[in-house]
Amino acid sequence: MHRLKTTAVSYLNTKPFLYGLFQSGLDQMLDISLDIPSECARKLSAGEADFGLIPVVAISEVENPVIISDYCIGADGPVRTVMIYSDVPIDRIQKLYLDFHSRTSVRLAEILLREYWQVSPELIPAKEGYLTDIQGDTAGIVIGDRAFALAEKYTYQYDLGEYWKKMTGLPFVFAAWVSRSPLPQKFIDDFNAALKKGLEMIPQLIALMPSPTIDFDLERYFKNQIQYELDAPKREALALFLEKVNNNQELVLSFQ
Repeated sequence: MHRLKTTAVSYLNTKPFLYGLFQSGLDQMLDISLDIPSECARKLSAGEADFGLIPVVAISEVENPVIISDYCIGADGPVRTVMIYSDVPIDRIQKLYLDFHSRTSVRLAEILLREYWQVSPELIPAKEGYLTDIQGDTAGIVIGDRAFALAEKYTYQYDLGEYWKKMTGLPFVFAAWVSRSPLPQKFIDDFNAALKKGLEMIPQLIALMPSPTIDFDLERYFKNQIQYELDAPKREALALFLEKVNNNQELVLSFQ
């Protein structure tokens, strides 16, 4: 079997997966690139990767997408890395910058603004450097590891995982392992085993890692705030989110 090209999100929450792949030796079968979520989606859609950990909103853009793993990047409540930061309450925000790293978080925010908070600030596609413009009645969506550094800066912090849970009663899936076609079952089994191994070795991984901030609890983040199993509630949540994104049209998901 040739080395499969894969793309994975370059954030902290992906580290247990990568650790499992390297500890199991399965990385020898893979050509791995680490990218921001939007680039992961682009590479898979363009055929530059055979499979990848991609933002779920991009699943419909992949030709013949197949969800190939029992694991994902999810949360059942607060996630800490998908945030709206603001100096003013949500109903006083006039402009909202949309993080260019991931459209899943942007679409999630749009759904919550419309259906939960029922507000309609001006939405502005962000560019590099936009974080310094989050002030006054201009807020911003901030995702990934950058969110940690801003946690103490803003009076109002809205965790999108938390508010999706409040609105739907369901967890949320931010990213899933998706391929462009079915892969050999032996590889899928080995891949799932490697990811599981990485999750079981989180204590060893933590011992090797620096903390993003002085008071950041890596163990709590990996074991409580991020939920990695793509279980039945998360599959239900994924289907609901994609239905909302696709104008209430159900998207049939293929799992392997």
